Amino acid sequence: MSDALKLSAELRERAGKGASRALRREGRVPAVIYGGKQEPTTIHVEEKALVQLLGTGHFMNSIVMIDADGDTHRTLPKDVSLHPVTDRPEHVDFLRLAKDAKIVVNIPVIFVNEDDSPGLKKGGVLNVVRHELELSCAADKIPGEIEIDVTGLEVGDSIHVSAVTLPEGAENNIERDFTIATVVAPSALKRSESEEEGDEEEVDADGVPATEQGEDADAAEEQEDKSE
Repeated sequence: MSDALKLSAELRERAGKGASRALRREGRVPAVIYGGKQEPTTIHVEEKALVQLLGTGHFMNSIVMIDADGDTHRTLPKDVSLHPVTDRPEHVDFLRLAKDAKIVVNIPVIFVNEDDSPGLKKGGVLNVVRHELELSCAADKIPGEIEIDVTGLEVGDSIHVSAVTLPEGAENNIERDFTIATVVAPSALKRSESEEEGDEEEVDADGVPATEQGEDADAAEEQEDKSE
């Protein structure tokens, strides 16, 4: 399970675009906490602290404990709006979580034991179709990542979600057995094989290549034209 993150915040007294722009000029990011059958709570957080959490790489899959003027809110980030040019965060939505809440999150996958895959050892390439799995799980049991073992995989083999052991309490949220990754032959090898096939020339009964046969025919035709 990913560790809970912590973020300090202050309540927003004013709403609107003008107030939000003023906060951003002061190095603050407007945000809102909603859900949990309560009224939305408008807050603002320090931009530097938020950027640091975003840099962890698992911000969107982590519980964030927000301390806002003495009250602690247990939340899950749902959306971060970024400036289209600078990529600076401009607004954040947090979902308030009840203790027994069940939520849908995207969890990154990692692949282990690649040295034990015959297909990869032969030069095959692991083609990752899905880098994340959409899972339904308890809010207090969000896995940090899903490990997928590639031991024994040959070129041409595929990994489907049905073959993956999910953590206790986590369920695949997509109702089909989709492909996560496949072991494929490297494109360079495919090109090399195609070129080798293209280089093979047809020969006649005397072992003369087809290209030389064409050259001999052209020469004979030219000699015949001269004799006429």
